[in-house]
Amino acid sequence: MAAKFFAILSLAVAASALPVVPVGKAVYTEVEQPAHYEFQYNVQDSHTGDVKQQHEARAGDAVQGSYSLLQPDGLTRIVHYSSDAVNGFNAQVSYEGHATSAPAQLAYAAPVAKVAYAAPVAKLAYSAPVTKVAYAAPVAKYAYSPIASDAAPVAKVAYTAPLTQVSFSSPAISYHH
Repeated sequence: MAAKFFAILSLAVAASALPVVPVGKAVYTEVEQPAHYEFQYNVQDSHTGDVKQQHEARAGDAVQGSYSLLQPDGLTRIVHYSSDAVNGFNAQVSYEGHATSAPAQLAYAAPVAKVAYAAPVAKLAYSAPVTKVAYAAPVAKYAYSPIASDAAPVAKVAYTAPLTQVSFSSPAISYHH
């Protein structure tokens, strides 16, 4: 029996000493091309007062574009930007129109969604395992009466064993020691 155990243990040690060599290597064969795209959008929502637009074009690492939006004070902010590997990111910001003293009034205010949700809270109360040892020394109580009796003395002993198992469980957490 000891020889079988020694043989299995020797094989396990020899197997753990071998270097790990990958069996195969996945090769990504598709060559990545530089990014080329162009997009634009325009929003003119008279219901909410949202007015904005953007245009952007990319050729490799060079990006050029612009966007504009109507600010709450009535000004239109226009940003022209470019970015490349040599010059980094550059932006020119300009404003058109005249600012009003009061913010622009919206014709529509979206309703506020009232959401009442409270995520479940996991309450975890942990204290170290409690070992309660209650030991009362043996108490010997002798019953003796002045009258001669053949009754043997009575000894009452009280002892409680230590608490060796503590369990706690809730719907989310369980603890057993």
